[in-house]
Amino acid sequence: MARWFIYVLAVLLLPAAVMAAEQNIVYDKSWITCASRQMGVLVEAEFKQFTAQIDFNPSRPDTSKIQFAINTGSFEFDPEVDDEVRGRSWLDSHEFPQAHFVSSGVRALGGNRYEALGTLTIKGTSTAVVVPFTYQPDANGSVFEGEFTISRLHYNIGEGKWRDTDTVADNVQIKVRIVASSLAASKKQ
Repeated sequence: MARWFIYVLAVLLLPAAVMAAEQNIVYDKSWITCASRQMGVLVEAEFKQFTAQIDFNPSRPDTSKIQFAINTGSFEFDPEVDDEVRGRSWLDSHEFPQAHFVSSGVRALGGNRYEALGTLTIKGTSTAVVVPFTYQPDANGSVFEGEFTISRLHYNIGEGKWRDTDTVADNVQIKVRIVASSLAASKKQ
């Protein structure tokens, strides 16, 4: 009888232990983008290089940890403007090669919806942010999708003549899609 109980307990606890493990990111299926309005027209760009560490347990989201490091020099929109955006007035990728998000807590909202509370650091400015996201598990792993809006001017993105919000809007929408699996992956190149 004791063996049967231990076997049943192990079967019941194994999925929770697997779910609580750090996720292996599939970088070729994952992305981070930013979108804003430039002279009233919506434009979207992608950061081609980033790393993510996700230790997520949907049964105990309060124990979860999420971190991102985005290579600001990997910004890609249009070859004619990419170097300008990577430059000192915008992302200043030379001085600040990475933007970071580090969670301080995760809470469930119901229906596979969650919020990651944490600190976003861009160009040396750190701010508390809330990142709403969804979590969809499947047989091959899981998909995390989230989006949130930042003020570019708060982070000194677009200095000097670029502070004019009639030319480039202050609000920037950040979108994240992370695909995770049980297979090992390397950082997005």
